[in-house]
Amino acid sequence: QVQLVESGGGLVQTGGSLRLSCAVSGPTLDHFAMTWIRRVSGNDGFRVASIIWKDNTTYYAQSVKGRFTIFRDNAQSTVHLQMNDLKPEDTDIYYCAARVLSSTEYTYWGQGTQVTVSS
Repeated sequence: QVQLVESGGGLVQTGGSLRLSCAVSGPTLDHFAMTWIRRVSGNDGFRVASIIWKDNTTYYAQSVKGRFTIFRDNAQSTVHLQMNDLKPEDTDIYYCAARVLSSTEYTYWGQGTQVTVSS
């Protein structure tokens, strides 16, 4: 059983920064991919960034490349999303989600954290 607790959302001006965090409790994270997903209205979500814990392989949506960085903290069992140069179009609810590497389904979800970027 895995639990994900998110923090770090908030309201920021255009060009500002936020750092989302996803603290994970449960078994070793070596078996998991951790992903930040936007709950975009009208669809099932948009994958913003992902990291495979065991080897630090990362994925970024094209729209956030060069602005967002996903990274892990092994000691704190936490995944972070550093969000720089934020734009109003980044505004959304961001969820941390985890899947087992052998699965395509995100089994575990954080509670969501609101990111609002004012224009």
